[in-house]
Amino acid sequence: MNRSQTGGYVLKFISGKYQGGEFPLELDSEIEIGRGSELDMVLVEDMVSRRHARITSYGGELMIEDFGSTNGTFVNGEKVAKSRIKEGDRILIGTNIIKLVHRDSGTDDTGPELHSPVAGDDHHSPTVPPVQPNRTMASPAVNRTMGGSLTGSISGLIEEVPLPDLLQLFSTSRKSGVLVIMGQDIGKIYLRQGRVYFATINDDHDLDPYKAFYRLIAWREGTFSLEQPTDESFENEVDESIESLMMEGMRILDEIQNLGPDVPDIHAGLSIPTPLIAPLRELSPEQLDTFQLVLNNRSVSMVLNKSAHGDLETMQGLLHLIRNDYVSADR
Repeated sequence: MNRSQTGGYVLKFISGKYQGGEFPLELDSEIEIGRGSELDMVLVEDMVSRRHARITSYGGELMIEDFGSTNGTFVNGEKVAKSRIKEGDRILIGTNIIKLVHRDSGTDDTGPELHSPVAGDDHHSPTVPPVQPNRTMASPAVNRTMGGSLTGSISGLIEEVPLPDLLQLFSTSRKSGVLVIMGQDIGKIYLRQGRVYFATINDDHDLDPYKAFYRLIAWREGTFSLEQPTDESFENEVDESIESLMMEGMRILDEIQNLGPDVPDIHAGLSIPTPLIAPLRELSPEQLDTFQLVLNNRSVSMVLNKSAHGDLETMQGLLHLIRNDYVSADR
C-alpha cells in the first residue's frame, strides 16, 4: 500500500492572504473551492471566482478541476482545466499558493489550522473578515520580514516557494507588479503581463538589470511580496521571456558553483597584499582590468557590479587573482 492510500493530505497555504493556514483533504473526499459561502473552502478575494475549482481524492488518485474560473487555476506554473496532482505540487488559486503535503510528512504547527468547523457546519473556511456567520474564521499568519515590511497580495518565504517556481507562476498567469525580495539585500523584479522588464538590487539602477536578475534567482532565503505595478520607466529595459532569462541565470549559477569551493561570497571584502610579491606583468589585460576593479572597489559585489563583463567572466578573473596571491578575500 503506497502513501497516498495510508492517510490524508493537507493543503498548506504558503503564500497569500491565508499564509500559514492548513486545510485537510481526507481520503475518498472532495473539496470545492471558491468565494461562494456554500462551498467547502471559502476564499474571500476578488481574484477567486464564486465557484472556482475542486480537488478530489478517490482510490489513491488526487485530481484538481477548474470550473471555468475567470483567473484560472495553476499547478506548478501551468494553467490546468483538469489535472492529476501529487505531494509537493504547488497550486495557485487567486493570490494563494497552496502546497499539497501528505499528513505523515508533518506540517508546521505555527500556522492556524483551518479545519475546526462550527458545530453543525460541514464546511470549512480560512476566511478573514468579512466572514460568513456559519464559517470558521482564521487569521492569516504574519509574514516574517527582514529589514522592512511586505504588503503585497502574494507574499511568503523563498524557502517555501523558490523564486524560479514563483516567476514561472507569474509568467503563466501574466501577473504585473513589482516582486520585492528581502534577504541580506533587497531585490526588485519588475513584471508586466508576466514578463520581466527590469530588476535591481538595493535600488542600484546603475547595475545592469540582467546581472541583477541572474543573481536574484539564485537567492535561497528571505521573503517575497508581489507589490502593485509602478509607473517607473527605465532606459535599459529587459526584453526577454522569463523562461530564457531563468535558463541563462541557472547556467551562470551552475558554472560559478563549478569554479570550486574557494569562490568568494558576494558580500566578501577584498584586499591587496602589501607588499605585493606576485608580478603584475604575468597578468593578461583582462586580469589587469579586474585587478584595477579590486583596487578601486574593495568588495566582491562592487567588483561584479562595476565590471563590463558578466558575473561568470569576472568571477573567473577574480579567482585567478585570489589563487595566485594578487588579492585576498574575507572568509
